[in-house]
Amino acid sequence: MNFLIYLIVGGIAGWLASIVMRRDASQGIFLNIVVGILGGFLGGWFLPKLGLGFGGGWLGFLITAFIGAAALLLVINLLTRGRAR
Repeated sequence: MNFLIYLIVGGIAGWLASIVMRRDASQGIFLNIVVGILGGFLGGWFLPKLGLGFGGGWLGFLITAFIGAAALLLVINLLTRGRAR
């Protein structure tokens, strides 16, 4: 059941990050979910090392996944377009 919640919350975080980073038109729902989940893992690994914690539960995971997904999309923008948006 937690895996399903991670998929849903990761998809929402990836979708929100793709809108903020202006990549929503160039990727579909599947890539939004993948970016959100990878961003959740990235944020969950990196943010506590910086002393940032957003608590447990789905809201904390959403914030963490959003920050991680936005960072991941920033790197993708830099690699594919040569500049950050």
